[in-house]
Amino acid sequence: MNEVARVDGPAQPADMDAVPQNIEAERQLIGSILTDNDLFDRAASVVQSAHFFDPVHQRIWDLCAARIQKNALASPVTLKPFLEGDEGLDALGGPSYLVTLAASSVAPYAIRDYAQMVHDLAVRRALMSLGRDVTAKAGDVTVESEPSEQIVEAEQALYALAEQGRAERGFQSFVSAVTQAVEVASAAYQRDGGLAGLSTGLKDLDRKLGGLHRSDLLILAGRPSMGKTSLATNIAFNVAKAYRRGMTHEGKEGAVEGGVVGFFSLEMSAEQLAARVLSEAAEVPSEQIRKGDMTEGEFRRFVEAATGLQNAPLHIDDTPALPISQLAARARRLKRTHGLDLLIVDYLQLLKAASAKDSRVNEVSEITQGLKAVAKELDIPVIALSQLSRQVESREDKRPQLSDLRESGSIEQDADVVMFVFREEYYKEREKPGDHQLDKMAEWQAAMDAIHGKAEVIIGKQRHGPIGSVDLSFDGRFTRFGDLAKPWQSGER
Repeated sequence: MNEVARVDGPAQPADMDAVPQNIEAERQLIGSILTDNDLFDRAASVVQSAHFFDPVHQRIWDLCAARIQKNALASPVTLKPFLEGDEGLDALGGPSYLVTLAASSVAPYAIRDYAQMVHDLAVRRALMSLGRDVTAKAGDVTVESEPSEQIVEAEQALYALAEQGRAERGFQSFVSAVTQAVEVASAAYQRDGGLAGLSTGLKDLDRKLGGLHRSDLLILAGRPSMGKTSLATNIAFNVAKAYRRGMTHEGKEGAVEGGVVGFFSLEMSAEQLAARVLSEAAEVPSEQIRKGDMTEGEFRRFVEAATGLQNAPLHIDDTPALPISQLAARARRLKRTHGLDLLIVDYLQLLKAASAKDSRVNEVSEITQGLKAVAKELDIPVIALSQLSRQVESREDKRPQLSDLRESGSIEQDADVVMFVFREEYYKEREKPGDHQLDKMAEWQAAMDAIHGKAEVIIGKQRHGPIGSVDLSFDGRFTRFGDLAKPWQSGER
């Protein structure tokens, strides 16, 4: 969108009476700053010069800001030399107008309310400007002007408009920081497990990661058939199933347990993904669901599971070859309409860059940067699945490592957490000796028994904590990962 759609550059149409503005509030706000410079920081956390409707007020505000930031006094007397010959000021009565402003100051306790009023009226003007811009572009019918692209641009502009004007945090006292840390820890403690982030539903993985942290990009990588999609589906199901709405520790209404999940399935259809979720919930093998080969009891469990999950906040988008800009726009729309606490993308290499690049490495770099931007913008964890290169297969030790990531530079750099799914059983099955090799067969069978139903999540990078491995159970019949019972946990699961 062009500049006219932004709060910091509002257009001023000829019919001023139709434009939301309050000149008197602007005067009193600036007058208060001119009489007490200490109030500037309180107002500047809400309003900027471009939020003022009157261009003269914009210039006066900029001068005030420049002088106050240099620890110099901003008053009618000190500003006068900088505004000599200003045509706009001359039209309002010249330098004496500065004295008039100072005389119209308001009480210090009201300064933030006046700043908020000036800001809100600027947002209204920007909305009107954005509407005119969208109308003009829609009416300009050209080959280059695709309606779908216009919708994405309009949504991006609207979301940016909604996010503008939030007070900057700046420096905080240690007492304030400690208070917030205690509030986060208290919320984590009440979440049963002491997690700082969203629970995956897998206890050992949660302990290693501390949960899924907001604004983080997590890469879940593996070779085909390792179970990447299964693990991502399990996490999505666990988060959506645990969803409970209430008042958060921040004093807002939202998810206090679990969360709303958005799942971009670029490889599988929504129906196939739903079948996987239902297979896990109903404990009916996914291939039997696909073939319809179920007993009456299994079908009843399948229907009961479907009924129980129909209200789970799990939203699936199976549009193939989605550009990163479209994905971001759809994620914004989902958060605005239904809320969004976790986003999963299956998988990274199937996304498209917004524009053609000279190499695939640069395209993947744009995609990973875009996903990280979505995580920060929407303040949610984003899990993106990724394929590994074939060089894993040529090594004797098949455990993946960071260098195995395709186009690994950008993925490794932009991700906060990189995890690999590894099932040794998959490779061991392919080493089965011939039936006539009895000694080798017995040795192979013993090795298979030791690793059967086990999987490993290798954490190769983590900004918030240590790297290492997490052992999980894996039931291939239901494509389900779970917590692995340790020998000393015979009495608990």
